[in-house]
Amino acid sequence: MLIRSFLFPLFIAVFPIYSIAQDHSDWGKVFDGFDATGTVVVVDERANDSSVLVYRPERASKRFPPASTFKIPHTLFALDAGAVRDEFQIFYWDGVERSFAGHNHDQDLRSAMRSSAVWVFQQFAKDIGEERAEDYLKRIDYGSADPSSDEGAYWIYGNLGISAHEQIAFLKRLYKNDLPFQTDHQRLVKDVMIVEAGRDWILRGKTGWDGKMGWWVGWVEWPTGPVFFALNIDTPNRTGDLAKREQITLAILQSIGALPTLKQ
Repeated sequence: MLIRSFLFPLFIAVFPIYSIAQDHSDWGKVFDGFDATGTVVVVDERANDSSVLVYRPERASKRFPPASTFKIPHTLFALDAGAVRDEFQIFYWDGVERSFAGHNHDQDLRSAMRSSAVWVFQQFAKDIGEERAEDYLKRIDYGSADPSSDEGAYWIYGNLGISAHEQIAFLKRLYKNDLPFQTDHQRLVKDVMIVEAGRDWILRGKTGWDGKMGWWVGWVEWPTGPVFFALNIDTPNRTGDLAKREQITLAILQSIGALPTLKQ
């Protein structure tokens, strides 16, 4: 993007200056320790200057289906479109037995986010429609911004793709309530993203899995600033690999003092 010279001081005032991404090849030991192949991007904003830390930069720039990490923006779309009113609205189970027991009961927004109840969000997608979904995706500049699909849920099987860097760009806007949605809707989404909290920190995140690779994205809030993260790994062994998403990320965040040791 071309920025005229007379606008440059304004640009500096509005947008923080980010450090050049640092390639943390040493984090390969963490991935190797879990026998995992993947990438992670960490943006540490606890100091005045952001630190951008990356393991496997090429993969960090590659787009993958967002899978259930898409529930974060998808919830914003649903709230804006009126497909869901608030966190108390009940979505009644259709009686179809699904492979994950946590999906086989009535849901509200919080439980649907926590258990990744795909059927609830498939209803949101139906209510929103493809044309409106594409408009929302373009408005927030979300990855490929393409909600088309020939097989099923477009965030899992379709043409929507997003990179680890793009995940963090989106999360940073949500953190600041800087997305083109009502502020109370953005705050609600952040509330249902809470994973764990301590006296002076809050961990917010969302996992995702498309059958081949898995995500964990989110951030840790500290009084001195947030630490954003976006990890994806290959998951050839569903049973053994899915837990590695959180395990690897937690180990890396703890290694830079961005998170205390959590109870497993």
